Amino acid sequence: MIYIIEDDENIRNLVQVALNGSGYETAAFETAEEALGAFKVKAPQLAIFDLMLPGMDGLEAIRKIRANDAWKKLPVLVLTAKDKEYDKVAGLDGGADDYMTKPFSVLELLARVRSLLRRTKEEEPEQPKLFDCGALHLDLETREVKVNGSEVLLTYKEYELLVYLAENQNRVVSRDELLDKLWDWRADVETRTLDIHIKTLRQKLGEEAGHYIKTVRSVGYRFMKPQE
Repeated sequence: MIYIIEDDENIRNLVQVALNGSGYETAAFETAEEALGAFKVKAPQLAIFDLMLPGMDGLEAIRKIRANDAWKKLPVLVLTAKDKEYDKVAGLDGGADDYMTKPFSVLELLARVRSLLRRTKEEEPEQPKLFDCGALHLDLETREVKVNGSEVLLTYKEYELLVYLAENQNRVVSRDELLDKLWDWRADVETRTLDIHIKTLRQKLGEEAGHYIKTVRSVGYRFMKPQE
């Protein structure tokens, strides 16, 4: 089930028809209040939020979702008419996993939905894994992230990005590789998505652990273990 929260009837219908035509079950809502009421009855597998909604806006609704233990890992895709970097950062920092700027391609929308849903499929049980590097602690079984003993709350996509970089420690990971592995999307389409996720991830990790993620100009990123 995918929830679509959009006050523009034309866009809401367009998204719903596109998703239904691709075999997804959907429910559409005009306001965030209506959607959050439906969450209490049946939580979706993915939510698509417009940021500019009447009453409670999309950002506030996403924060409420992330504050609920039962929903905090739910993938959220944001639709926004705002193309400024500040607005995109605000959406991602507020808990969204990805964003699209209106007007958007239906084919791109479907690709991003597939990518988000694919990343949330349950994996086969495996032995607990721990990753410790300097101030950073990752529990790959519980998805818990701590810096100097304090828990850091990351979105689904931020966590996947951090783990991928950490598992490839000291190796330069290209932008193309990250976009392909984590977004299934080529680097020539919305490359700022990756840049903004890296920026918000560093901010959440703080000054010490955030510096473990190094930018390799014109290539990509590298997770570097701190000097002993």
